Parts: sequence; C-alpha cells; structure tokens
Amino acid sequence: MKRMFKKILIANRGEIACRVIRTAKKLGIATVAVYSDADRDAMHVRMADEAVHIGPSPSAQSYIVIDKIIDAIRKTGADAVHPGYGFLSENAAFAEALEKEGVAFIGPPVGAIRAMGDKITSKKLAAEAGVSTVPGHMGLIADADEAVKISGSIGYPVMIKASAGGGGKGMRIAWNDQEAREGFQSSKNEAKNSFGDDRIFIEKFVTEPRHIEIQVLGDKHGNTLYLGERECSIQRRNQKVIEEAPSPFLDAATRKAMGEQAVALSKAVGYHSAGTVEFIVDGNRNFYFLEMNTRLQVEHPVTELVTGLDLVEQMIRVAAGEKLAFGQADVKLNGWAVESRLYAEDPYRNFLPSIGRLTRYRPPVEGANDDGTVIRNDTGVFEGGEISMYYDPMIAKLCTWGPDRLTAVEAMAEALDQFEVEGIGHNLPFLSAVMQQQRFRDGRLTTAYIAEEFADGFHRVTPDEASARKLAAIAVSINQVLQERASQISGTIGNHRRIVGYAWVVNLADMDFALTSGASADGAYVRFEDGTSASIAGDWTPGRTLATFNIDNQPMSVKVELTGTAIRLRWRGIDVIARVRSPRVAELAKLMPKKLPPDTSRMLLCPMPGVITSVSVKAGDTVEAGQSLAIVEAMKMENILRAEKRATVKRVAVIAGASLAVDELIMEFE
Repeated sequence: MKRMFKKILIANRGEIACRVIRTAKKLGIATVAVYSDADRDAMHVRMADEAVHIGPSPSAQSYIVIDKIIDAIRKTGADAVHPGYGFLSENAAFAEALEKEGVAFIGPPVGAIRAMGDKITSKKLAAEAGVSTVPGHMGLIADADEAVKISGSIGYPVMIKASAGGGGKGMRIAWNDQEAREGFQSSKNEAKNSFGDDRIFIEKFVTEPRHIEIQVLGDKHGNTLYLGERECSIQRRNQKVIEEAPSPFLDAATRKAMGEQAVALSKAVGYHSAGTVEFIVDGNRNFYFLEMNTRLQVEHPVTELVTGLDLVEQMIRVAAGEKLAFGQADVKLNGWAVESRLYAEDPYRNFLPSIGRLTRYRPPVEGANDDGTVIRNDTGVFEGGEISMYYDPMIAKLCTWGPDRLTAVEAMAEALDQFEVEGIGHNLPFLSAVMQQQRFRDGRLTTAYIAEEFADGFHRVTPDEASARKLAAIAVSINQVLQERASQISGTIGNHRRIVGYAWVVNLADMDFALTSGASADGAYVRFEDGTSASIAGDWTPGRTLATFNIDNQPMSVKVELTGTAIRLRWRGIDVIARVRSPRVAELAKLMPKKLPPDTSRMLLCPMPGVITSVSVKAGDTVEAGQSLAIVEAMKMENILRAEKRATVKRVAVIAGASLAVDELIMEFE
C-alpha cells in the first residue's frame, strides 16, 4: 500500500478549494493554495498552509494555465493535486502533465477522462457496456438532408447536439423535418464558433425529463460501487440550482438498475476515484445515459449527508492506493438531503450577475438542530470580502438533512430565512419561494420546472392574507418596542411623557390591517378588526437584523430593517415594507399623493455592475429596435444591450473600459 500524501496542492479556488482543505487537514495532510490577483485575500488562501500566486485575475491567465500549476507544485514540493471541479478537473493533458512530474492526480485515470470527455465516444462506450442510451445516431452526420432522414427514423421530437457541447450551446430541439434541417445547420455553426468542433449527433428528445445522476466510487484494485442518486432537475439555463438526495421519483428497482449500469460503465473505462454518471429519466422511469463527469460534482454534499461518507477523503485515499474500506452492501441511504446554490445573481433583474462587497454575510449556524435536522454550508466567502467579476457567481451551497423529504425541505426554508446576505444582488428570495411551492413539495419535478413555474421571470413574492397578518403582527410588535423605548428617554418634562398607543393600522403589500395590541400573561397579543387574535413574542431589539418571533407558538425567523419610519420585513421569499400608523395618521396617509417613480424610458441604464467593453453608437445616431447599443461584461459573460424601439441617441455618457454600477447611465435618447 502506498503511503499517504504529505502535501496536497488544490488547483482551484472558492468554496471547493476550502472544502478540500478541510478534509486534508482532518487527515493531517499539509495544503497548498494557488491564487490569482483577484483572490489575493480569498478564504482558501487564508485556510491553506501555503499559498502561491499564479497570475492575473482572468482564469485563462492563471487557474487553467497548466505550466503555472506545475511551477507551483515544484516550488512547494506537493506530492498530490486535487483539481476540484471546473478549471482543469477534466483536462486529460493536465493529468498527463502531473504523471510526468511524478505527482499524484486525485482523480480518475487519463484514459477515462479522455473517453468520457467526448459525447459521441462516451455514448458508444456506454452502449457497449450495456448502459441504456437514448435512441439516436452517434456517427458523424454529413449534411442537413441526412440529418432529416435520421431524425425521421428516430421519431420526433429529436435533440440535435454538438459533440463537444456544453452549457446549452450547439443544442436544438426539432419537432418536424423543417426544424431538423434548420436546427442541424444552426447547431453546426454554433458548435464551430463556440468549441472549434462542428461534429453533430442526433438523439430522441425525452419528454417530462428529469435529470438524475448516480454517484460512483472506485479504487485501483477493481472495486467499484454506487452511492445512490441525486435529483438535479431544477435548473435554469442548464445550470443546476437545487439538488437533493435521494430522488423523490425513483423506486428501489430503478435505483438499483441505474446504479449497476453506472458501475458497469465505470468498469468499462477502468475508472477509479469519485465520478458521476448522469441520466435523463422520463415520466415512466425509463432512463437513458447522458454523460459521465470524471470529477467531484458541485452537489456532492447531499450524497455525503445521506451516506455518511466524505467523498473528498475517499478520493484522497483511492489516489494514495488504498482499497475501499466498504462494499456495496454497506452503502445505506439514510434520510433526505437538499442543497440550495446561493448565487450572486439578481432574480429581480432576470438573474443578471451581481458583483461587489459582501457588507453582511451571516449564514445559519451549522450542525445538528434540536429537532434532529442538520445544516451544512459550504462556502468560500466571508463578510467584507468581494464577489469578483472574473469567476463563477456562487456564494455558498446551503444544505439541510432531515429524516424525510418534507422535514429536510422545511429545514431548508427555515435555514434560508436565517441566511443574511447584503451588499449584492442574490437569489436567496428565489430559493425561498421555490421551497414554498406545492409542486416542489410534492416532488413533481422536471428540467423545465423553472421555465414553467416562472415563465415571465421571478417577481417579488406576494404574501397571502395569512402570511400578511403574521407580518403585520410582527410589525406592530417591533413598533411597540420602538415606541416604549422612545417613551423612556430621560430629561422629559413631568406629565409630558409619550403615551404608547394600542390601536394601530398596518399597511403592507397593498393591504391594511386595523388591530390593537396589548400585554398578556404569555407576553403580548394582537387583535384584528374582525375579532381574530394571535399571541406574539419575539427577541427583536433595535439594531438586530435577524429576529425570531413566535406567533401562536409558531416560530418565524424574520430579517428586519428600519427604513425611516417604515419597517422592512423579509421571510420565506416575501420582501415587504410595513408602515405602522395610528388610525388618524393612517386616515390622513390615504389622502397623500403617491410619489411616482422617475421616468427612465429615454435612458439606457446599466443592468448590472460590470465593464463597458464596447459602445456601438454615438450621439445623433438613429437606432432600430433590437440594434446593439453597448456590451457589458461581468462574471465571464458578455451581455449585449439592445434598443427596445426606434430612437435617436441624444448623449452617450460612457466610453469603452468604464466600470459601472447598477443603474448608472450609459446613454440618453431624444
């Protein structure tokens, strides 16, 4: 048996680098971080025993330059490298370079990476290994006529895909001959431009599709097993958002069949280390091989929570030559785990990237709760740190475990309520909203879930009357604390102290609630105009941004912010401004004219923080609807800003290279 490693270099950044460092420390192994200019003060750099600077901020000049990683290995004497996910994790040339250097790659063999990296090759290997594959044509397709003929023989609808594709590029769905002809040429062009490889294949398009993946683990001694599945159907633009283990859809027989086929494929390519075999599953539980990811998946924590295994530890032990210490019969799935990916994306602006400083970052407390649920938060950021424009927008992966699915989901809803993130736009309200949807709670998921449930984008969650009543009661409770505090100011004239009222009108979410408040034996109560009442107790004090309230003994974790005389409350994806007034003031407030928002219809405003890479027009130009006006780059993505209607440019306020904040003026129109 090979000795355990002395020093591991993590060829990655962010939360996955921090994740690997934690396990390495647990095993007593020294760690080396690598970092770019943008990551000089990053958490993974602080956590590691050593850190090596590898270049400028763009990943193409730092994290994915093999020679720079090799140089860092030589400088530090690391005897193994963990690649994390993304960057060089599935780069066969990188694994070969490490082999030549005499350094262990904590991942699969080069042959497996290469075989599974090509979609056409991987599907052929899967079919040969007896793995269920989507009916389709895996060979090269000469022209559009042949594409139409193949599509007809498979049966519509079909999916036309680029062999080297990813991220939804080079992908078209065709429902008839004409769409197949057009889709073939479009996919071919897009694939050539995006990947430099225009090879196309065609396969059956699966209806009611679920994305379910099997976690596999193998050692170098021929032992390979599967660790159950993960449900990854909730995706936006082919990017996973919420995952869980196990799947609410699979039965034991399907799970076993998928697991055994995943193991068969792994053995066919001589696989060792952790890997994932992805399947598409239709509404009748027919499953088809999609692809194999020859690395650790982003969503691996949910598998760890239901199996009790540390996958990073297993990868390290396998790379060091150890045999797996357990067999397939020892793998038991215990309870349920859910993962929510917290992204620096503004859901109210169509999920555009958001960058900047985390002025507040307070995740919920990790570990076991009194009710037996567990909270885990994998992150690579900290309060005061910056979300950079150069990398993935992930802030954290929040995970919860419970003995059953609904308990785990409710624990996630509560954990999201307790998660404080300020300073940037983020998708926390969106995640909270999904947790409340009955369709999600029922487990009725497909890869089209977000597109179907949020067809016109995500907008602020409107509270129903029951939720609004609870928030109104909380607003009165907060107001009571403020009023009583104000009444205790010293130095007031005798008999002129402020009298704290008991009758109030609360306005929130375009609803008015007339109620009275008072003290009771159990704390306090509120009574609504219709005669219903509720007991209320809370721990909020001025200055607290997160408080727990008990309404009729039901706990609620609510984010509280005082904004002038109003109270901002956030809970379960709801974000409302509550105004607590005396009945007379409320009556007068209705007579006040409403302040209209400023007219920005003749302005082009920057939709996100970013850099203006080009401006396509100048003052005096007439532009047509759909015409490109400027390009903003943020988080490795170029966003083209187009004219919404015909107009004449009055003034251009920026030049190429300018860094802009959200809503900064780019140009005005006449």
